[in-house]
Amino acid sequence: MVKKIIAVFIAVTCLVSSFSVPWAAGSDGENEYNAVTVAKIQEKTSVFDLKAKSAILVDGISGSILLEKNSHEKLPIASVTKIMTMLLAMEAIDSGKLKFEDTVPVSEHSYSMGGSQVYLKPGEEFSVLEMMKAIAIHSANDASVAIAEKISGSEDVFVADMNEKARALGMNDTNFLDCTGLTDDGHYSSAYDIALMSRELIMKHPKILELTSTWHDTFRDGKFSLDNTNKLIRFYQGANGLKTGFTNKAGYCLSATAKRNNLQLIAVVLGEPDSNTRFAESRKLLDYGFANYELSQVNTKGEIVGTVQVKKGVKPSVNGVFGEDVKLLINRGDKGNITREVQLQQDLTAPVREGQKIGVVVYRVGDKEVGRADVLAEGKVERATFLRIFLKMAQGWFGLGRA
Repeated sequence: MVKKIIAVFIAVTCLVSSFSVPWAAGSDGENEYNAVTVAKIQEKTSVFDLKAKSAILVDGISGSILLEKNSHEKLPIASVTKIMTMLLAMEAIDSGKLKFEDTVPVSEHSYSMGGSQVYLKPGEEFSVLEMMKAIAIHSANDASVAIAEKISGSEDVFVADMNEKARALGMNDTNFLDCTGLTDDGHYSSAYDIALMSRELIMKHPKILELTSTWHDTFRDGKFSLDNTNKLIRFYQGANGLKTGFTNKAGYCLSATAKRNNLQLIAVVLGEPDSNTRFAESRKLLDYGFANYELSQVNTKGEIVGTVQVKKGVKPSVNGVFGEDVKLLINRGDKGNITREVQLQQDLTAPVREGQKIGVVVYRVGDKEVGRADVLAEGKVERATFLRIFLKMAQGWFGLGRA
């Protein structure tokens, strides 16, 4: 009798084990996360000696590269691909082509996706918002394809749009073959390119951060749990995105975004050996950025820089102003050492458009340039007619019109 009980126990154990493999192809392998282990890995990790095959740390506002390792190496990126999927979706939403309340039908093709999914069924319909939550939080492959089909009509056309957008962003190390990252061979990107599209997404479409920073939500009216695959959202101060990825060939990947004191950083790691190391090294990169850099506002939009003389205009001059607030990424403690060089045009001739670039301000700390800002014309200056020029000359010659 005892032998029979033991045999049954072993059989049940084996059966349960067969259903608990956490890292099926295309999934994000998120069942493993140990905060203590991550802390130990982070403690031993140097930002200058990472286990990641490729990595980069970028300032979100300026795009400045703070650290990099093999940042242009072309590698499979798994579900990190979905950053581009979300970018095209948010472009469609923000342009009015798509609304969050629109419904998205489920096709046979989207239903057939493996890996991470929310188990959509052909013929079902869910809102764009529900599908976007499933993608941003749970990394759902089936929802990604459904959204792609909704926007472009088919996944193939959507992938062509992804590659066109990649070229427009200067992502020269990238080739997409699907909208999920399930494909490894021939589907690749680099840490540098991922940082480019991550920055485009979070800076141009910040509403996505409301989804990517959500730790837990539900799908199917609360029947299906959506738990964020990016564990930094729960365990790292200021974390607000962005996307994990894993396949056997890609290894463990992550584009991690975090914001503290108006400093928005993007850390990308590719080809990590395990999930905990992925999070630990991303934290290490972000920690380095927050500890060593600050974002300093040095001038404000509309502030007058100087005055430029205008030839042949109805007005003799125009004020040059800053078109935007000027924020500089600098080493901590360097704010008091910033100098600026104003370079205004000396040969400006009417007509001058309002907002026309008429100069630049260069900012330096010591001999190092830390930023530039365009100087724009505060108002327009129309070209003077011959009669107006003649009258002005006459006033000068004969004192006409003077009391």
